[in-house]
Amino acid sequence: MPRPPKERWVECLPGFTHFTPRGVTLSDREEICLTVDELEALRLKDLVGLDQTGSARRMNLAQSTYQRVLAGARAKLTRAVVEGRELRIQGGRYRVIRPPGDQDHDLESVIEGTAGRPDVRSCPACGSSLT
Repeated sequence: MPRPPKERWVECLPGFTHFTPRGVTLSDREEICLTVDELEALRLKDLVGLDQTGSARRMNLAQSTYQRVLAGARAKLTRAVVEGRELRIQGGRYRVIRPPGDQDHDLESVIEGTAGRPDVRSCPACGSSLT
């Protein structure tokens, strides 16, 4: 029996979760789904500028797993841009954590959903939320 996958650590949820190219209607093409943890891998490597070892450590992953997550995220993002597809950011197996050195925020804040409404997770540091 395989062991259950570890939760990937994410420091902040995205403020925007859906991107559509101009001139493309919702029914024209299938959308591409980028998970929250894939977005975090892109953010740490390409925006923050960490190397793969540092990024993997911040996400609580082995470096080889981080490399696979990053490669998959880049492939999805490239496909969405080149083929003019909608991009949605949602899902994944992750846990929102406090960034290293950040003593002011409690990023593990989770607002429980009510009946018929999915859980809403919000980031007190940046105010973003994801439903």
